[in-house]
Amino acid sequence: MNDFIAARSQMALSLGFHIVFACIGMVMPFFMAVSHFYYLKSGKTVYRNVTRAWSKGVAIFFATGAVSGTVLSFELGLLWPVFMHHAGPIFGLPFSLEGTAFFVEAIALGFFLYGWDRFNKWFHWFTGLVVGISGLVSGILVVAANAWMNSPAGFSYTNGIYFNIDPLKAMFNAAWLSQSLHMCIAAFAATGFAVAGVHAYMIVHKKNTSFHTKAFRIAAVFACAAAVLQPLSGDHAARDVARRQPEKLAAMEAVFQTGTHSPLLIGGIPDEKTKTVKYGLEIPGMLSFMISGHSNAEVKGLDKFPEEDHPPVLITHLAFQLMVALGILMFTISLLYFFCLWRKRQWAERPWLLKLFALATPIGFIAVEAGWTVTETGRQPWIIYGFMRTRDAVTPMPGIEITFAVFTAVYFSLALIVCFLLYRQMKMVPKLYDIQD
Repeated sequence: MNDFIAARSQMALSLGFHIVFACIGMVMPFFMAVSHFYYLKSGKTVYRNVTRAWSKGVAIFFATGAVSGTVLSFELGLLWPVFMHHAGPIFGLPFSLEGTAFFVEAIALGFFLYGWDRFNKWFHWFTGLVVGISGLVSGILVVAANAWMNSPAGFSYTNGIYFNIDPLKAMFNAAWLSQSLHMCIAAFAATGFAVAGVHAYMIVHKKNTSFHTKAFRIAAVFACAAAVLQPLSGDHAARDVARRQPEKLAAMEAVFQTGTHSPLLIGGIPDEKTKTVKYGLEIPGMLSFMISGHSNAEVKGLDKFPEEDHPPVLITHLAFQLMVALGILMFTISLLYFFCLWRKRQWAERPWLLKLFALATPIGFIAVEAGWTVTETGRQPWIIYGFMRTRDAVTPMPGIEITFAVFTAVYFSLALIVCFLLYRQMKMVPKLYDIQD
């Protein structure tokens, strides 16, 4: 493994783990705040128990997210110093603000965890809400920095020199809104389905059903609402990519030849050598219509761009197809659940529906990983789109294969520890909260 591949692999590994911790850390506090609100309004102990149980999960993911995020910060400096030398002064503002939001989140979480029966009850609830708001702001700021890599702004560039830097313009670049919106909704859908799935599994196995039923309902509503909204944000994001990064869209949809009435491809395996797609199903004119609102609109293919600027089509297309397929699956489950709540309330607690949610536990996070693969792989060969190639930004670092192996072991160990702690927490629920079921 050469230094370039090792550096990219190590960064991909770190991001792949961190994004799961970050999504849960962004979303779980809102679940916690809702259950806490129900407790304050109803006085039912079961909601207090759900809130306290979820708060321990929030603490676990906050700690692991802090560790994995710190590692990423070091990796940016160690593996990509050329990139940080030029990009740091331009997009450093959202990272600085993210640090501030992180400290606010840490303080608010401390207040919430140790504030039971010590603070005014509504102030205590508000500190929990602040945990969620600051976590969400942190996520948006980090995505804004990533969006800048896809849509550079806020500087002038001549002969390798970056000047006339405007950090605010860089942070609020053309891509930040669409990427932030899509990522935040994805975080709610992924975390919601994961949490709802775990509680559904416990209900099916008749473990503390009252506790898990209340928790399931809160998580399921969040998850399904997000999954219904996600296609709208996805459509907005795709149109934005078509305008700003047409070669990324061409790779996502495996469009090799420019043309009008471009079909929407479902499935398929692209062959980059022959510029063809095998085993795909085409819907005539649909891609042109989705991008511009007209079926006869032109869609730029990869033939419009130099070969050396083509993204890896196979990986980008397959990841995009996986993301869309899982999004459609979550959308379908969500419509079914809302139909049950609207017209067939008795179905909402049937074992078949709960089992469906239990089976869907991981699909949101698989979709998130696929979506980030599309975002990052589809931008290649650029690390700063149109200005700096990824190969030019990496630093040859002796022994990087060793550090890659070590970090791989660390992240998998961290994931196992988190799973163990969450499993232990679930097993201790009846004892911790004196639940008789």
